[in-house]
Amino acid sequence: MANFLLRRLAMMILTMLCASFLVFAVCEFTPGSVARKSLGPFATQQQVDLLTEKLKANDPLLVRYGRWLGVLVGAIPDPLQDPATGLNFKDPRGAQYFGNFGYSTLNKLPVNDVIWDRLGNTAILAGLAFLLIVPLSIVFGVLSGLREGGVLDRTLSVICITFTSIPEFASGVFLVTLFVILWPILPGTSPLNSDGGWAVPYQFVLPVAVLVIYDFGYVARMIRVSMIGVMERPYIRTAILKGMSTRRMVLSHALRNAMIAPFTVLLLQINFLISGVVVTELVFAYPGFGRLILEASLFGDMATLEAATLITVAVAVVTQLLGDLGYMLLDPRIRVR
Repeated sequence: MANFLLRRLAMMILTMLCASFLVFAVCEFTPGSVARKSLGPFATQQQVDLLTEKLKANDPLLVRYGRWLGVLVGAIPDPLQDPATGLNFKDPRGAQYFGNFGYSTLNKLPVNDVIWDRLGNTAILAGLAFLLIVPLSIVFGVLSGLREGGVLDRTLSVICITFTSIPEFASGVFLVTLFVILWPILPGTSPLNSDGGWAVPYQFVLPVAVLVIYDFGYVARMIRVSMIGVMERPYIRTAILKGMSTRRMVLSHALRNAMIAPFTVLLLQINFLISGVVVTELVFAYPGFGRLILEASLFGDMATLEAATLITVAVAVVTQLLGDLGYMLLDPRIRVR
């Protein structure tokens, strides 16, 4: 087990290094000078020339990547905070610390002062949605699998397929029309403050509902297919012939084996809920991580984009590790290997 974890951690570090190099290279090769992209469109040419010299932007790509990585891990001080540049970029954490993502030209703040609050907001939204998606999809998937081809299976399948096929913006507009305009019991936006007269918990209802409606049907269909396969296994038939109740047979024998394949799908929803909910956050003006990525892309805020991309990759890598550990818990054969 310890060797497995060490190997997986080594692979995670290698993956993060490869991903960071690709992110850095893509940002470097976009049109415009490195100094101009770091300072933003409103910097003077004198500031751009000074920073170009300070960053040594004419060095080879690998040298610049090594320097950027050194700033990120805190091995060398951030050149943007050098008083000689005249930029007056200040970070309360100092110029040299681990996790220094640089300075956001969009928000005029260190990236760390912006990105973690947005990520926290999205984590709350994603967590609430995930807490509803998992039990709902399991109930729908198991009931459909147990009644394959029956009225209940067809009814639940129609519901799942219909909800999954509705885009987020369409369900968002529909829910706003229903619960904000026609029957005004919920707020139409979610800025996470009480300035509009709505308490913050009410502001989560519609965004969470949109995410659950869009996502649970897909996972439920995966669980249904897996459940149907498990129900055809000989040990299930034996349990039924021995007179075991349906509830005990499902909870003791079928559900655990049926969740092995959909487990990966469930973990992939975490990646989607963290970085792929741009549409939902835009529809409800939610100050989240996906909206921050979109705003940084439109403004050309390269430091924020690099940081957001690395965090997204880190979330994907960690969920894959959790997936491997989950497989070991669900399937004893993997533990033996």
